[in-house]
Amino acid sequence: TYIMRRAQRHLEKGRVVIFAAGTGNPYFTTDTTAILRAVEIDAQMVIKATKVNGVYDKDPNKFDDAVFLQTLSYDEAMQDNIKVMDDTAIALAKDNSLPIVVCNMFEEGNLLKIIQGDNSLCSIVKN
Repeated sequence: TYIMRRAQRHLEKGRVVIFAAGTGNPYFTTDTTAILRAVEIDAQMVIKATKVNGVYDKDPNKFDDAVFLQTLSYDEAMQDNIKVMDDTAIALAKDNSLPIVVCNMFEEGNLLKIIQGDNSLCSIVKN
């Protein structure tokens, strides 16, 4: 069971808190849950680990000419042809100026690089 204050206490002690799963409420996606929890604990960013290196203008697994997007705005991320997260999640991130970092979960060392500030192998959605 998630208890916000308990998560905050762990963070105050320098521990890492990892959120997994949804809220248990219908119509509330795991993407939106991730953003909600990040906003609640005043996180610096949300890392969306996926099966590609970041955000592309179209599916790189289907289109050889897909263009990698290093940085894009929240509004660009909500365009119909770019599927970063659902629009509710992106809008919540935008309202709270919470960056979304999209990276390849199968690339060894990616999460450590992001935490250390190296975002060269991923995309960032921000203002």
